[in-house]
Amino acid sequence: MSHVLTLVAAPGALPRGLLSTVADALRALGAEPGAPDWLAPGEAADLPFSGLAPDQADAAARGALQAQPVDAIAQGAAGRRKRLLIADMDSTIVTTETLDELAAYAGLKERIAAITRRSMNGELDFAAALRERVAMLRGLPLDALERTWAQTALMPGARALVGTMRAAGAHCALASGGFTFFTGRVAALCGFSSHHANILLDDGAALTGAVAEPIFDRDAKLATLTRLAAELGLPMEATLAVGDGANDLAMLGAAGLGVAFRAKPIVAASARARVDQADLRALLFAQGYRAGEILSDAG
Repeated sequence: MSHVLTLVAAPGALPRGLLSTVADALRALGAEPGAPDWLAPGEAADLPFSGLAPDQADAAARGALQAQPVDAIAQGAAGRRKRLLIADMDSTIVTTETLDELAAYAGLKERIAAITRRSMNGELDFAAALRERVAMLRGLPLDALERTWAQTALMPGARALVGTMRAAGAHCALASGGFTFFTGRVAALCGFSSHHANILLDDGAALTGAVAEPIFDRDAKLATLTRLAAELGLPMEATLAVGDGANDLAMLGAAGLGVAFRAKPIVAASARARVDQADLRALLFAQGYRAGEILSDAG
């Protein structure tokens, strides 16, 4: 079969009968589905097919799934395992927007979070919105950074995703519109090979309200993806990108597999693949990894 549709749900939430329903939906559009291949019983399965484009298969699967909490990713069957991962950090590898959480220590969380939401949905220029938010934090003592980090949690599946791909020989990089203070710590915690982000400026005691130029934005994320692929001698088809905000769209579109993860509306509507229900291990199942190959998420 030339293509594969991967269905992923929470553990135990993917019934066998649902695969038959999806197969029937593909068949109704003229596809030829094959026998299901369970990657993780009750959690993830591949449904091979031919005779239908991936976007058509995605649409058919989502229509068949309706309100079921199951994700579906259709793609070519060849070259599924990627050799380069580029991941956004905020609301992707970690559960929060670290700038919004940092703003809480200045009593500005809701005000800054409102700007963040508009920026991540593509309603504001990213660089201008970042400078505006950082300026509002001028004078914030540096211990607020450490306190914010202490309350930052990894997204379920983050360690498993990075650890499994690195064990298979992939380079894993963080590319964040956030700050190196946090990306460095997240990279160390998860095992990322490298991290790339903005630099908050301080005077040794407090934030100055400025960020180092140039801003690490949408274009910089794309440039990081293309540069690392070139350095590693990889075609773009061998790359995987994941993120949730508008500043991730360029790298998601350029990667061999670009996944919108629990994404903002503009991103979910534009990305070729999306994960709305499962955790980050879904990106491993999408690459054809079986449960027994996936490293523990405990670190």
